[in-house]
Amino acid sequence: MLMIIHEADPDEATRRTFEEGLESFNTSKAGPENAEDFWIIARDDEGKVHGGVKGWSSFSWLFVDWLWVSSEGRKGGTGSRLLKEAEEIGRLRGCVGVYLETFTFQAPDFYRKQGYIEFGRLEGMPPGYDCIWLKKALIQT
Repeated sequence: MLMIIHEADPDEATRRTFEEGLESFNTSKAGPENAEDFWIIARDDEGKVHGGVKGWSSFSWLFVDWLWVSSEGRKGGTGSRLLKEAEEIGRLRGCVGVYLETFTFQAPDFYRKQGYIEFGRLEGMPPGYDCIWLKKALIQT
């Protein structure tokens, strides 16, 4: 019988075993992941950061992990430009679509205006709000 042990911070070899095992299984079912990160940064003339997008592509989809615009950069189209740049990265990488998550207190209406549609919602996450998953096709089929 296997022992089940709680470990707050497993060693690197244990983490690598998890990663390699999951990657091997996933590849056997879905093919290579071809994961690749990206960062897009919005800076002013002095180089100060006013926004950006962080994400990755894998399994022919682009995921927008973070999109942030400073209060000074909002309402000027910076968020739309950043999102369009991320979508272009997805197209160049051959992604069929892009997806993301946002909270109801963040920017779901912004994403809807950019052509994203809701495909999932977790109510009460965080308490008093909802977590929403949205997607957009990049390649028309």
